[in-house]
Amino acid sequence: MPYYLGIDLGGTNIAAAVLDEEYRIMAEAARKTACPRPAEAIMDDMAAAAQEAAQKAGIRLQDVEYVGVGCPGSVNPDSGDIQYANNLDFHNVPMGKHLGDRLGRPIRVENDANAAAYGEYLAGAAAQADIRNFVAITLGTGVGGGVILGGRIYSGSNHAGGELGHMVIQAGGRPCTCGRKGCWEAYASATGLIQSTREAMRADPDSALWQTAEGGLSGVNGRTAFDGMRAGDGTAARVVREYVEALAAGLTNIINIFQPDLVSLAGGISKEGDALLLPLREIVDREDYARFGTQRTRIAIAELGNDAGVIGAALLGVSKA
Repeated sequence: MPYYLGIDLGGTNIAAAVLDEEYRIMAEAARKTACPRPAEAIMDDMAAAAQEAAQKAGIRLQDVEYVGVGCPGSVNPDSGDIQYANNLDFHNVPMGKHLGDRLGRPIRVENDANAAAYGEYLAGAAAQADIRNFVAITLGTGVGGGVILGGRIYSGSNHAGGELGHMVIQAGGRPCTCGRKGCWEAYASATGLIQSTREAMRADPDSALWQTAEGGLSGVNGRTAFDGMRAGDGTAARVVREYVEALAAGLTNIINIFQPDLVSLAGGISKEGDALLLPLREIVDREDYARFGTQRTRIAIAELGNDAGVIGAALLGVSKA
């Protein structure tokens, strides 16, 4: 029986999990990343979490062919090096070699968003055998993306591809953390939605959003505008409409470029379900360049939630049958 072991390295937590042959999680272990601290110390805790997960699953590390790792930043999967991860302060860290020395197993390393996309591809929303081209979008603090083409992770010639949140949808628009203006991330992320909601509240002191957001501006989150819309507030409805339009603009761009079989949406905002999906699909259906074709890209909610990253890391050496 094959087993798979993955590690999801984040800026806050280190998660490790063992999967069975059905790609289900058998056992998990976690540590705090506790940044900032040396990469060597972080890799010590990564190894400890992997060993604990294996022990909980009742297997030996020798029972897994490799250990997969998902890590933020610029990752070279060929060498196993983390070239740059700003939130970890990693610069040219040879993760594959050093973690391999600690665990005695080959290490496969991939960008965390790519690993999460691969998890959804093999074990989540895109697990169907006929899906070979897939894009995963995460709507969180930023907009994360992972692209699967022909069953393989696409990351470009320099392993930095798939930064879908940093296409510009409004020239000269809001400043983005990447240094550009008008990026999709600045409008379609939860951060962008929160900013739009606060701007609308400042412009309309009579909006019911002030009551919906307990604590006023400081109480605004990614649900506030949707909750206000459901309560019948016109200003909230406008914020949601403009958010969906911005989300659809970037999503349509992605579909026009890749024409994947499926696009999945993850992150807190995706939990709005049909309140998000129905108007979003309507716009994309109208604007997709292939709208007169018989085969159209589907849009769905991701299925693996916070486990997508660790599941995808564990399955980096697996191909879809």
